[in-house]
Parts: sequence; structure tokens; C-alpha cells
Amino acid sequence: MKIDFARRVLSGARVLVGAVLTLAPCLLTAQETTFHVDVKLVSIFVNVTDKNGALVGGLTRDDFAVFEDGRPQEIAIFEKQSEAPLSLTLAIDTSGSVRKDMSEEAAAARRFAHALLRTQDGMSVLEFATQVRELTPFTNKLAAIDHGLGELRGDWATALYDAICFGSERLGKREGRKVLIVVSDGDDTAKSSTYADALEAALRNEVMIYSLIDVPIEASAGRDTGGEHALMTLAEQTGGKHFYVGDGGLDSAFAKVSEDLRTQYLIGYYPRKQVPGVEFHRVTVTIPRAAADEFNVRSKAGYYTDVTRKSD
Repeated sequence: MKIDFARRVLSGARVLVGAVLTLAPCLLTAQETTFHVDVKLVSIFVNVTDKNGALVGGLTRDDFAVFEDGRPQEIAIFEKQSEAPLSLTLAIDTSGSVRKDMSEEAAAARRFAHALLRTQDGMSVLEFATQVRELTPFTNKLAAIDHGLGELRGDWATALYDAICFGSERLGKREGRKVLIVVSDGDDTAKSSTYADALEAALRNEVMIYSLIDVPIEASAGRDTGGEHALMTLAEQTGGKHFYVGDGGLDSAFAKVSEDLRTQYLIGYYPRKQVPGVEFHRVTVTIPRAAADEFNVRSKAGYYTDVTRKSD
């Protein structure tokens, strides 16, 4: 009986060892897959201008170099002109500091939407004064956008940073390129959200800000130059651009935004050799062969990530 019991134990041990050896490659493969699944493709939309400010096209993957936190990265994806869907939010300041003829603003915005939007794109419309109000949710239906723009209403306070936070969070749920166009003089009187809140919301949600700075009276003593500078910096840090609404009015400013969006390069890479525990990673895109003053390369300052994420 003892011999039979020993044989059964030995037989069971052989089965167990065989099962472990059979499953070992699968377990190893699963571990390798888990290790790499958290590595996120970082997408950077880049604009390049020459020393005269003219947009530069025709560059190739080999012209660019990408650094994350000072470490070189290998470019995995490169497109000269991105066909990715465009999600665009138009946020219009209707407060007392910039209230003019809103019908003219609405008309310019309608012309912009009709000229830019494709079937794969979506646009929403916000107005902000004392509060932020969504007039049109994301849609590619021009009639709905036109209707929303016809609903602009004025008020006295200015919730600028609230609008940027709200718009960025809504855009963050979308795919493809995410753009927030802000039409304002930069004055924020609501004080609910701060500049830092607005910048973080935009970067966390991978939103590019285009600031259309509308100064009704250029030499006005009440002009908020600090607010104008904030709009400039928000655009710069997120990879967008600022434009002053000058003699050409909003039509000219919108046309510049449209041209800028049509000439963006898309660069994608999988981060390598990240320092553990870092939440915000700074990204720099350069053109190594160019002289220091030959080109101006514009892209977002960096991105936020989960500090628990693994890297290779």
C-alpha cells in the first residue's frame, strides 16, 4: 500500500511539473506584455516657421529630433500633414470689457467653421462672461453651429480661466487633434480658476490653445496687458499661437488659425528611459541641421502622466 501511495504522489508531482513547464512560456509572455502595455504613444503637433514668420512645409522625419526631459527619443510616427480628426472648441468672451457687435463676431466664426470643418471633425461653441455656457455641443453639423453662434449673450464679469478649464476637459474626451480657440482681451474677473489651473487643464487634456486677443481700444488705460500676456503664454506652452485681432478683424485672425492648423507636422514616439516618479515630462523638438535663428519650432511644452507608469 505504501508503494502504491508513493507511486501516486510521484505521478502527481510529474503532472504538476509538466503543467508548470507548459504554462511557463505563457506566464513569461504575459509578464512581458504587462510591462509594455502602459507605455503611451506621445503625440506632438509641431509648426515650423522661418525667421520671417512664414510657415515651413516639406520637412521630413530626419529633419527633426525629439527630447523628453533632456533624453533623446526615437520618432515612431511622422506625418507631414495630419489627417487626424480635429476637435475644436470656440470660446468667445461676451463680457463687458470686450462687448462689441456680437453679430459681427458670430458671422466671422460662422465663415471660419464653414471653411475649416470636414466630415470627420467636430466643433463646439462656448461663451463666457460671468459664467461659462455651452451653446453648441460637439457636432459637424454647420446648421447647429450657426444656431449656437446666434445665441451669444452679454454679461459683465469674465470667467476666462473657467472657460479654458471647462473647454479643455470637454476636449480631453475627444480623439485626434484638440484645439481651443479663445477670443478675449485676457481679462479675468471671475477668479474661480487660476492661470495655473487653466494651463494644467490644457496640458493634461492635450489641448492646443489659440488665443485671438481682442483689444477694443489699443491705448486704453483700462487695457489688461497682464491678461494679454497670459493668453500669449497659454498658447505658447500648449503648442498653439496667439494673434491680435487687428484691422482685418476676426476674419483675418481666423484665417491665420486655419492656415496654422493645416500645416502641422505630427510626431509620435514611445517614451524611453523615463525617470520614475516624474509626473510632468518636458518635451523639446528641434531641427538639428538648422542654424539657431533659421527656424522657429513650436510645440507643446510637455505632458502629464501617471507617476506609477512603467517604462523601458
